[in-house]
Amino acid sequence: MLLGRESELDELERLVAGVRAGQSRALVLRGEAGVGKTALLAHLTAAAEGCRIARAAGVESEMELPFAGLHALCAPMLGRLAHLPEPQRDALNTAFGLSAGPPPDRFMVGLAVLSLLADSAEEQPLLCIVDDAQWLDRVSAQTLAFVARRLLAERVGLVFALRETGDAHVLEGLPELVIDGLAAHERRINERRTARGKFRDENVLVLWSEVVGARRRREVRRVRRTGDVDGTESIDGNVRQDLVRRAHSPAENRRRDQGCPCR
Repeated sequence: MLLGRESELDELERLVAGVRAGQSRALVLRGEAGVGKTALLAHLTAAAEGCRIARAAGVESEMELPFAGLHALCAPMLGRLAHLPEPQRDALNTAFGLSAGPPPDRFMVGLAVLSLLADSAEEQPLLCIVDDAQWLDRVSAQTLAFVARRLLAERVGLVFALRETGDAHVLEGLPELVIDGLAAHERRINERRTARGKFRDENVLVLWSEVVGARRRREVRRVRRTGDVDGTESIDGNVRQDLVRRAHSPAENRRRDQGCPCR
């Protein structure tokens, strides 16, 4: 779990639940570079059990190559092209260089991608994840925005991570989740947890209590005093276990009598 990101994680998990239930969803994660958008996408992938995952990422060096990003996302599904209506199939074949012909009609390409995603989701809910969307070629970005606006009940989720640059983007107008920057001490906690897999010492517990706020500090004090973890589901599982262990430790009882940094 990413500390300080509870509301964002809840939003992503609701999106996955909706897709599983047959409610297509689109969402843009918008934020500055380095705020954790890619980490949130990783959590989304892990939470999407039972869903098929399709991924793509914008590449700055490919921004001038029409349909490059779209091809990266759709390539694993191209075996299903035969299921599309012929005009849509021909348009997508031409766009991806699978057949020769004049430049395809953009509207027909958009319909073809929508049909392809819907067809793929018939067997299993489909979650499409696009990182670094600010570097998608413009045609791909426009096509995916077109698709996102027309998703209904196809069991398809379409999630973009978009770097905030201050410039207008074709994904504007889609549902978005603004990702604010984490404070420096919050980032340190996440880095230590990523590196070690769990919280290890009292200093990290102190930092953790600062991050999650006064209400949870009260919960920490109560758990240390009583050992009762009922009603503390919002506390990270590793921390809860450590608090219970410390609450029942004779050494911890002595430290409580002498004063504790988290009291």
